[in-house]
Amino acid sequence: MSLPNSVTINDVVLRDGLQLEAKLLTVEEKLDLSNRLLEANVKTIEFGSFVHPRLVPQMANSKELFKYLKGNHDTTFIALIPNLKGAEIAAEIQVKQVNFVLSVSNTHNQQNVRQTTEESLQSLAKIKTYCDQSEIKVDVSLATTFGCPFEGKIPVERVHSIVEQLTKLSVHTITLADTTGMANPKQVYELVHSLVEKFSKQHFNLHFHNTRGMGLSNVLAGIQAGVTSFDTSLGGLGGCPFAPGATGNVCTEDVVHMLHCMEIDTGIDLIKLIEASNFLQTLVDHEVASSVLKAGKSDRKYEIPVS
Repeated sequence: MSLPNSVTINDVVLRDGLQLEAKLLTVEEKLDLSNRLLEANVKTIEFGSFVHPRLVPQMANSKELFKYLKGNHDTTFIALIPNLKGAEIAAEIQVKQVNFVLSVSNTHNQQNVRQTTEESLQSLAKIKTYCDQSEIKVDVSLATTFGCPFEGKIPVERVHSIVEQLTKLSVHTITLADTTGMANPKQVYELVHSLVEKFSKQHFNLHFHNTRGMGLSNVLAGIQAGVTSFDTSLGGLGGCPFAPGATGNVCTEDVVHMLHCMEIDTGIDLIKLIEASNFLQTLVDHEVASSVLKAGKSDRKYEIPVS
């Protein structure tokens, strides 16, 4: 098995992880959680989104949160933006990297942002021009890359066509997202490998959900296909509010644990990450879907009971 020496982890708990939570966290609570991620040496964090608070009230304080985060210069903080207005907010508060989401599936895109995929691509072109002028890096996440809850299987040719259009815009990173956990390892390997080969100069990132229990397997398939950058969410929190059945993201500490067991470096302190996940449970008032939090690391040793 061919494995890389290192893998980059982008934690999305502050954005994707919290956007479906019933409890609305304060700026102070989010900052406390952020600091625990930073103490665990997580170097890339999607901290929030600039969407209308009526649509996603959990993200209403993202702008205020960033004012406290932007002094951490060795960490990359990314904001999700839905439109040009979001890019303007990012420029106003000096966010240096943004993530624009569009769906490969027209039906999902219309449910999500009330636009066709083609209309979103046109919007992206304007956003990219604005961000270039403001010296902001633009990432693009392709939702429903591996399947749509409304349309089903997505033709490979459609994914390739959209990725080709994105490369012509010279976006920084393209994230291939399994929005509702429909992907399987064989599908992931074949599609991702074909894209990496065809667009060899493009940086790719992968975003998996563990909806049907294949999240870690899909991460490994993505690594085998040549990608070494992944979105994960502390505690496995998250999901898309506009897609039925879109339960949690792959869990950051479970992914890091797996990679460390395979001698792949992430630069992350797993013990502190587990402590952060335990703290997260107190913030959201429920247990999180973290296997390593429940069971401990695989090298954990138990004392033999005295009979």
